[in-house]
Amino acid sequence: MSAGVLDGYRVLDLSVAMAGPLAAMRLGDLGADVVKVEPTTGEWQRHTAAGGATGNEVNASFLSLNRNKRSLAVNLKSEEGRELLYELVRTADVFLQNYRPGVAARLGVDYETLRKLRPDLVYVSVSGYGETGPYADWPGQDLLVQAMSGALFSTGRPGEPPVAAPYFLADAVTAYSAFEGVLAALLHRERTGEGQLVQVNMLDAVIALQMQELSVHTVGGVPQTRSTEVHAHSYIRAPYGIFPTADSHLSLAFADLSVLADVLGAPGLKGLDAERDGFVKRDEISKLVSAALREQSTEYWLERLRERGVWCGPVYGYADVQADPQVRHNGSFVTYRHPTEGTVTTPGFPYRFDKTPPEVRRPAPLTGEHTGELLTELGLQDGRLDELVARGVVVRRDG
Repeated sequence: MSAGVLDGYRVLDLSVAMAGPLAAMRLGDLGADVVKVEPTTGEWQRHTAAGGATGNEVNASFLSLNRNKRSLAVNLKSEEGRELLYELVRTADVFLQNYRPGVAARLGVDYETLRKLRPDLVYVSVSGYGETGPYADWPGQDLLVQAMSGALFSTGRPGEPPVAAPYFLADAVTAYSAFEGVLAALLHRERTGEGQLVQVNMLDAVIALQMQELSVHTVGGVPQTRSTEVHAHSYIRAPYGIFPTADSHLSLAFADLSVLADVLGAPGLKGLDAERDGFVKRDEISKLVSAALREQSTEYWLERLRERGVWCGPVYGYADVQADPQVRHNGSFVTYRHPTEGTVTTPGFPYRFDKTPPEVRRPAPLTGEHTGELLTELGLQDGRLDELVARGVVVRRDG
């Protein structure tokens, strides 16, 4: 294994579900020593299987978010458990948690407490709506945040309910915001020696993701509108969206209408100017394109549209994504061995480094798999470890 870009940094990950664990996993992918500090019963996500994919001991959801981590299973509600964590904090560079507001303080792991142990600590707190304010105590759940972000009214037809993203968009963009915040704070620490508190919330993350769309509204004064025909974005000219063909669907974007008229054999598109008419005649254009595309297969249209330089593509299911030649060429998925789950294949790394490439250094850990290893690193002797295990302060899986 090569040294990663963050080799030598230690991250304590006390987060649950997706946003925090994904941010911590990305730090681990880049070589940081990520310690997943979880309850003695294991993190919540271990026991909640998306789609029923439970696995043998570790479900697919947990596997997808927790590679390149070590697990310390400890009861933080006990004084001894907190003291063990404090010892670990003294060795850490980053502390990441996504507790509901007030919980970290009750557990004694808030920023003000931990900075006294490690003054240059980068402490990252992830919340749903912010640490303070009228919604601070609301549950920060992905669908609820998507709905509040304003994004859902940019697509869909009038009179029909808005459609949420088919993946955990708010969680994912929050994770990347936290990941970005950690890297920036570490850079600041390298320059100044100062640690700091980094706060990230899901609502702001999704609002910031819509930088262009919301600016068109706030600066340009253009209202959101929904189309009666196929259309994927309220601020993009037609045709733009996912259109049905004779056998499946096809995506189409920013087409020259005169070229499209020739390829589709749709005379109604001739004489229309994309920039002039693409907005005011959006539904009319989309209706003409939809009618023409239904006449032939997706493969037929892709070949002919690409020959003329029209931006288009197939609409894949997950099996198609895995089989795609570009995905295979990119190595977009990684496969590794897990001690209880066997061969595991998951999405890989969204970046490339020519000198310090990300790697799967560790499979997602079992609960407490590294408790003994980590506490031994802190100087605890086996007799003391055995005593802590016997009294339920920690769970030890490594012998």
